Amino acid sequence: MTSLSSLKNTTRPPKERRRVGRGPGSKRGKTCGRGEKGAGSRSGYKRRLGKEGGQFPLFAKLPCRGFDHAMFRKHIFALNFWQIEANYEDGELVSEETLREKGIVKGNWDGVKILANGTLTKKVKVNIDAASQAALLKMEELGITVDLVK
Repeated sequence: MTSLSSLKNTTRPPKERRRVGRGPGSKRGKTCGRGEKGAGSRSGYKRRLGKEGGQFPLFAKLPCRGFDHAMFRKHIFALNFWQIEANYEDGELVSEETLREKGIVKGNWDGVKILANGTLTKKVKVNIDAASQAALLKMEELGITVDLVK
């Protein structure tokens, strides 16, 4: 069993600060690793990140892509007929709240849209955000009342 007294310090010691300008024997004497002449060798020099010293800067060379409507995109949950058939009984209400209760819709969605994939035989009431044209036609044939919430 380990105890506090048997634990060893396994952390690496911090790097020592490099002391520059301490003579020729230190490898960092005289010019102190700054090279010979130029702005970089002077005191008060600041490196301007992104600038390339007379060249065209990198950020200006990169291609500029246009405006994207992704931030305005609505994320709609697609609900198929076979899912309604498997999870609902005759006369039940199909809405976003009941879908969440049954665990079909999870997470953040901006709405639910019914698609006509699969077959639907049960007479359910539908109160949903959107439906495809094919789904509306099939539900109309079955005599299912559809209330589209705007």
